Amino acid sequence: MQYFKQFHQNLVNRDYSSFLSLWDEYCSGDELDEDEMIRVLEDVKASEFCESFGRYVDKALPLWETLGESPKAHAIFKLIIDLQTSNDEELGVMAYEYVKKRFESTNNFEHMLKLVGLRNMRNFQGSVSNMELLCHMHKGNFVFHTGGWGVGEIMDISFLREQMSLEFDYVAGRKDLSFQNAFKNLLPIPKEHFLARRFGDPDGLETFARENPIEVIKILLKDLGPRSAAEIKEELCELVIPTEEWTKWWQSTRSKIKKDTSIEVPSDLRDPFKLRDVEIGHEERLQRALDKKPDLNTLIQLVYSFLRDFPTTLKNEEFKTSLQGKLAEALGLEDLTESQRLQLRFFLEDLSPQEDHKEIEEIIKNFTSIDSVINNIQVIAFKKRALVQVRKVRDDWVNVFFDLLWKVDQNPLRDYLLTELLGAGKEEDVKTKLQTLLEHPGRHPQSLLWYFKKVMSKAKIPMADQKGKSKFFEAFLILLSILDRSGPSNRDLVKKMLAFITNGRYAIVRKIFQNASIEEVQEFLLLATKCHCFTDHDIKIFHSLGEVVHPSLAKMRKKYTEEEEEEVIWTTEQGLQKVKSRIEEIATVETVENAKEIEDARALGDLRENAEFKSALERRDRLQGELKFLSEQVNKAQVILKENITTDAVGIGVIVECEDPKGSNTAYTLLGPWDANTDENILSFQSKLAKDITGLKVGDSFKVQNVEYKIKKLKSYFV
Repeated sequence: MQYFKQFHQNLVNRDYSSFLSLWDEYCSGDELDEDEMIRVLEDVKASEFCESFGRYVDKALPLWETLGESPKAHAIFKLIIDLQTSNDEELGVMAYEYVKKRFESTNNFEHMLKLVGLRNMRNFQGSVSNMELLCHMHKGNFVFHTGGWGVGEIMDISFLREQMSLEFDYVAGRKDLSFQNAFKNLLPIPKEHFLARRFGDPDGLETFARENPIEVIKILLKDLGPRSAAEIKEELCELVIPTEEWTKWWQSTRSKIKKDTSIEVPSDLRDPFKLRDVEIGHEERLQRALDKKPDLNTLIQLVYSFLRDFPTTLKNEEFKTSLQGKLAEALGLEDLTESQRLQLRFFLEDLSPQEDHKEIEEIIKNFTSIDSVINNIQVIAFKKRALVQVRKVRDDWVNVFFDLLWKVDQNPLRDYLLTELLGAGKEEDVKTKLQTLLEHPGRHPQSLLWYFKKVMSKAKIPMADQKGKSKFFEAFLILLSILDRSGPSNRDLVKKMLAFITNGRYAIVRKIFQNASIEEVQEFLLLATKCHCFTDHDIKIFHSLGEVVHPSLAKMRKKYTEEEEEEVIWTTEQGLQKVKSRIEEIATVETVENAKEIEDARALGDLRENAEFKSALERRDRLQGELKFLSEQVNKAQVILKENITTDAVGIGVIVECEDPKGSNTAYTLLGPWDANTDENILSFQSKLAKDITGLKVGDSFKVQNVEYKIKKLKSYFV
């Protein structure tokens, strides 16, 4: 491809004379690189020199004639005829004989010769490409529009009118094109082409992509050329794979691509994936990487990834022996660190497990700084393996594990250390260690988040009782306020903590508040206000959840919220779905109907005196207003869950059974405004009566229309 680079540079520099000189030199050679010739001709076809170069392009014909019949030879001849502007009679005869040989048996062949200019020979530029397009013009076949209309399906065609009718990907309705316009804008694509399948049978392509992800990537790369990960997503996401499933599908597919021998995977995500001309075996790929003599840390990562992804290659004894030699050679290097030496020994142990590898035990026993060695091991699996060896061969492993518990970076390693310590009966020592974590939450933030998640997951570990959970929640909030003030360096950790605390409609906060005392909840609410990463909406949710458990906390909210500020709207799941259904009806049905009303009214003319038009606009305003209002309401909604409800006093989700002076029984249910139903005595918590009785307990009395009722029983709505 050396010539191509020079040709391309001449085009970039607009050095036409140098380009022609190089073309003369290139065409006088006796060997032809077909791929290079195609790229050169395509490059100049897209350049500003295209027309003037057309007088010289036929100099490549002697080279082309040395080729046999092949798809690449056909592509070269097509490009020559596309570019030529001389319309030389001898070249015309050559083009005529070429298309006659390929297409003579086609219906309407003589008419086609006239259409592409090969009957009178006055202008036959592009005749081979145009003849190929004409032969492709059958109902149900697909084409690609180079002007931006996307893929089109041929719906009808008439050689009599020299016209065709098509439906395109990006243009509404059918479009009629003359054959002459088709020659300028359309490229034929076979039905098995990626774009044709995506346009003509998207459901079938989706099924194929789910069942054969690697094959669909190969088809895409073959038909569209090299594509980066972002470009692959653009071609497949939503159009083939639903957006919500894309990440999972691509992660699975990418891991399979790495193992495929026919796809070249880029080292940089911005670079393209490519189809290889020749498949490269896994062993050869690793050998090529090792031949570049990478530094030792890169070598360790390369070998580990390779053995993890392609374990079957070790059945090749010659390759296995070669790899052992490379690793043994690396062990002989000077200035090896303990972590590097240990990882190389782990590799050799895996490659020859039948041998006795005493060197590993010696390295473990003689560690100078265990935490430094563990943290400098690149491969996480080897970190765990090193810890297992420490547990096995060192008498001081308990002290080592306690020392490492907050120092290791990965949660699986923390899990292993904790499990081993508890298994050795060190529960009280673990509690002491945890106490230091609670007293100084800012020292080991990742470890605190890790353990807090564990105590909230119902694991049987120290401090997983209600008291421990409350202590960790308090430390969690203190840590969050510390990280808030520490600047952008901890932004990712703050995001992770916020996601954990707000997940599942603040499920963690609900669990903590449910069994916490009023004093503890007050402390949590105070700490939450010091976490600037919480939004006003978050703080309101915290207060609302606190009030559900302890209704008397309502007055505390006034310190942090103004009277006119919006409140949380409590609702049942059914009430929420009812409002969402109304939003969907407005957005998908009534808005569409209204748009048609506006267009129909506009067609009546004279908009100043058009009552129908004004009425349609007024309806649009009402619909938009209702849609905005309901959307804002849904954003404030909180679904009432069973664990939110306490029957100690009247509150959200409570059924109040009461009795009047005559002994008649009545029941009131407090729910959200979307669930309210006066016929069934279901009150909105926002109503006056609901506010009057909130906080009352069994035995208390209240009045409704001057009739006094006494509360006999309180029970949950979910019972």
